Amino acid sequence: MVSASGTYRPLHDGWTLSPDGGPAVPPPVAAGPVPAIVPGCVHTDLLAAGLIPDPYLGDAEHRLGWIGRTAWTYRTSFDWSGTAADRADLVCDGLDTVATVTVNGVEVGRTANMHRGYRFDVSSLLVEGDNDLAVRFDSAYDYAEGLRDVLGDRPNAYPEPFQFIRKMACNFGWDWGPTLVTAGIWQPIGLHSWSTARLARVRPLVTVDGATGLVTTHVELERATSEPVTVSVAVGELARADVAVPAGERSVVAGLTVPGVARWWPRGYGEQPRYPLEVVLRDGAGRLLDSWSRSIGFRSVRLDTSPDADGSAFTVVVNDVPVFVRGVNWIPDDCFPARVGPERYRARLTQACEANVNTVRVWGGGRYESDAFYDLADELGLMVTQDFLFACAAYPEEEPLRGEVEAEAREQVIRLASHPSLVMWTGNNENLMGFHDWGWADQVNGRSWGSGYYFDVLPAVVAELDATRPYWPGSPYSGHPDRDPNDPGHGSTHIWDVWNTHDYTHYRSYRPRFVAEFGYQGPAAYATLRRAVGESGLAVDSPELAHRQKAVDGDAKLRRGLDAHLPAPRDFDDWHYLAQLNQARAVRTGIEHFRALRPHCMGTIVWQLNDCWPVTSWAAIDGDGRAKPMWYALREAYADRLLTVQPRDGALWLIAVNDARTAWQVDAVVARHTLDGTVQAKTLVSVRVAPGSARAVPLSPDVTTPAHPEAEFILAEAAGPTPDRAWWFFAEDRDVRYPEPQYHAAAEPHTDGVRVTVTAETLLRDLTFFPDRLDPDAVVDDALVTLLPGESARFTIRTAAPLDLDRLTSRPVLRCLNDLGVNR
Repeated sequence: MVSASGTYRPLHDGWTLSPDGGPAVPPPVAAGPVPAIVPGCVHTDLLAAGLIPDPYLGDAEHRLGWIGRTAWTYRTSFDWSGTAADRADLVCDGLDTVATVTVNGVEVGRTANMHRGYRFDVSSLLVEGDNDLAVRFDSAYDYAEGLRDVLGDRPNAYPEPFQFIRKMACNFGWDWGPTLVTAGIWQPIGLHSWSTARLARVRPLVTVDGATGLVTTHVELERATSEPVTVSVAVGELARADVAVPAGERSVVAGLTVPGVARWWPRGYGEQPRYPLEVVLRDGAGRLLDSWSRSIGFRSVRLDTSPDADGSAFTVVVNDVPVFVRGVNWIPDDCFPARVGPERYRARLTQACEANVNTVRVWGGGRYESDAFYDLADELGLMVTQDFLFACAAYPEEEPLRGEVEAEAREQVIRLASHPSLVMWTGNNENLMGFHDWGWADQVNGRSWGSGYYFDVLPAVVAELDATRPYWPGSPYSGHPDRDPNDPGHGSTHIWDVWNTHDYTHYRSYRPRFVAEFGYQGPAAYATLRRAVGESGLAVDSPELAHRQKAVDGDAKLRRGLDAHLPAPRDFDDWHYLAQLNQARAVRTGIEHFRALRPHCMGTIVWQLNDCWPVTSWAAIDGDGRAKPMWYALREAYADRLLTVQPRDGALWLIAVNDARTAWQVDAVVARHTLDGTVQAKTLVSVRVAPGSARAVPLSPDVTTPAHPEAEFILAEAAGPTPDRAWWFFAEDRDVRYPEPQYHAAAEPHTDGVRVTVTAETLLRDLTFFPDRLDPDAVVDDALVTLLPGESARFTIRTAAPLDLDRLTSRPVLRCLNDLGVNR
């Protein structure tokens, strides 16, 4: 909603919540109203009242299905003493979802879209003294299933009716999320009193030409009177325009030329300067009526899809510089969105930046995130690709859904237009692929399935309202309706056969232009699981742990991956370490291969950054915000400069990838070692890598041909202040003859915790601390470290608790592959 000057009064106090019909409402809930927090939702209010268990713990999810099938009424009262204003509007920024709003018993509006805001004129309904405000939410299931019965069923990935309601789809359960169908006033609600006119919509279109910024600001007014008004638009002290709006007119366009601007760049490519943009509305006497302000950034963005000998490119180009996308997919960070505020956004997006990520894709089964999310992305230099909210289903295009979709798209495109971080709109997630490859065409049987949204409605909205950034019909999409939408030679690609049916080394069989989804599962951190399932649930075959595996045959796929590479776990502690390690290995294998293909491949977006609850999933950050080993692997694989050994055409190559803005002189020693560290053969590779490029050098056969594959490996090391290393083991870890681990550990106090120096006496493979086993809040700064005999590594553990050194430096807190007793 447009921010307003004048009198805005939040209505967030005194709310109560009551069930209003539905199956199997427990008697304590049915007994009477409970206090409600607004913004919020039914689940969090019932939890706060002690009437339901925590939906994230144990098997509580299964016992709370009745909530989504119950109607609920929120009610409050507020005092009103009148005002001289022409209008008083009830402003509802977000209602979830099928709502009837009444003021003093009079219905003022009905809604059926979580992704829109609403404004109702209640001037004639307010009375002196107490006023009653109620919002009744019908069951989302009843609405969606009723519409499905009218329009006819459509296929989707899950047995839930989420495509028949404009609501966060993953509330209905996903292969990483619980089924917790919410209802509630999930965004702010309040009264706005205003006179004469107000700023209904402000849409700045920001471009740049050389060092000159261009801001074209489209302003729409809502009027209470027809008198002339003036709109002033200013970019700080750099440029200003005052535009008279004649009597009765409701729209105006103000153009500004801003000299000498500095460009906004993605992180790693430059700085992120932003400029204040303010729009002010005044009446004929100069009195302030309304105002709106945002920070804007000057940059250009386009999508290069030029055809070439290998197909067609898919390259994000910012300020005329091709950018390799080092991305992560973003899902809602909590099933209950009101619990995600600026502090949590900052924590999560900072974790993304610290993992060397430069792009976040907001996935289409969740929500359009709050302004704080995009503001932070602007500040941090994180590019955002934004899906419109369609995912994994055939969506009907009939009314009332079609009108809701267009209204939602128009509102969100206008809302987000000012953000330089937003670089692309995408029509949907996997729906084109579903229709083409998953048999949906036969199931749809001629009915609408969403193509009209992706190829007509949404591109038309973007073209009309925000032509400053590109639109792409789907993820994945190959650029032409006659091609398989997931053709890796064109457009964007999703790679899921690796997780579902193939070993992760299969990533190397792909030559994609851009990978928008790929990933591998691993369990949440130990402390996260212990909180969620209790000590008794910490077993590989426990029902509590099984409840946290939402993927079809997920545990069997995890076992397949472990069996292919790693020794058999002896207990839960081994399984936990190995499953997390295998996830990290898989993701790193994919990223390094795809980055080594630059410029043929120009982007990878890993599935996924975050989780919404404690679960075994593809996330790098678990549902309690703890980094899994995958996060550390992501940080190394996404470094500006990457050294990697890759198999190509039956030989091994050393490949240096340089995403930095300066040239990289690589002088690397590449040696074949035995497990005791003895060098068997070595060579020197010297190559200069230009900014934004990769160089590949074949390695000599004497380095790449082991006498005993199970007892030898390659280490490539490039000199520098922080040496770049690349490892290649000739045999799978289950077959390597690792020595029994021997090392010395020394600890010393450090700011906010303890510093541990580990000195290897034998090869130590993938050395990792898990300090959350001793203190749930403890965090270590590095992981998955491999050391040669005689080498040392220093780990800083941030903790407020005193940690026992013996426990800290032994199994299961300190792990390496050697300690599984492989081939001993």
